[in-house]
Amino acid sequence: MRVFFNRELDTAATFWRIYRSDGVTLGFTSHDRDLVCGGIRHRAAPGMVPAAIRLNADLSNDSAEVEGALSHDSIRADELAAGLFDRAAIEIGIVDWQSLEWHTLYSGQLGPIESDSGSFSAELRSAKLILERDIVPRTSPTCRATFCGPQCGLSAARFTSVRELAALDVDLNRVSFAGLDSPILVDGRIRFLDGPQTGLVFGVVAMADGWLTLDRPLVEGTYPGTRTEIREGCDHTLETCATRFDNAINFRGEPHLPGNDLLARYGGGS
Repeated sequence: MRVFFNRELDTAATFWRIYRSDGVTLGFTSHDRDLVCGGIRHRAAPGMVPAAIRLNADLSNDSAEVEGALSHDSIRADELAAGLFDRAAIEIGIVDWQSLEWHTLYSGQLGPIESDSGSFSAELRSAKLILERDIVPRTSPTCRATFCGPQCGLSAARFTSVRELAALDVDLNRVSFAGLDSPILVDGRIRFLDGPQTGLVFGVVAMADGWLTLDRPLVEGTYPGTRTEIREGCDHTLETCATRFDNAINFRGEPHLPGNDLLARYGGGS
């Protein structure tokens, strides 16, 4: 294995890779020319640099940041606004720009991205964050299972259809589909199969007059006729689970469990 920085002058450069949720992989390097390593072309981006990386030997979260200019062809303001980089996986490492030997120093996920005046910065979240998740389910009056997920047991294909987009309103962040006006789509999701936001999942937060209001910003460039995958929603209540889906046996909630307010109630008596 290549040992870096064991000499006064070293042929080392930084690289980072971004794996977007829509399947696009981007590679960058601080070197002054493109480098190909690990089967990925890393484009020269000296204006985009990772900040200090802190690695811990314990189970606490490692920390890192990345910042740069929005002038690079692969990092554009409209794509950041479209959410194409949300929750993208990222790797940061070091590469010998002569022999192309490389080593990964940090891996994780892109956190909140901030952009301002032609530049951006992003917090990176290491894979250790998984260890901070509470693995013990907490009680709740509504179902904790993901609709059509493993604990739910229902088939996603049964409640999913593909339709063509009829209209899109970027200003009000809503879409509509011909002949589709049903309250069962609230709490559901849509996913564009074409256009600038291909592969991104949008949650449906409301529906009125045939328009579906979405939970993340829409951008220009998605046009009527775009093929869209639509999945029905579930409000995660026992009544819906039992009457609409006949799936109460898989309900993951405690709708009849007394809440904390029971301790503060006045007993009274006659």
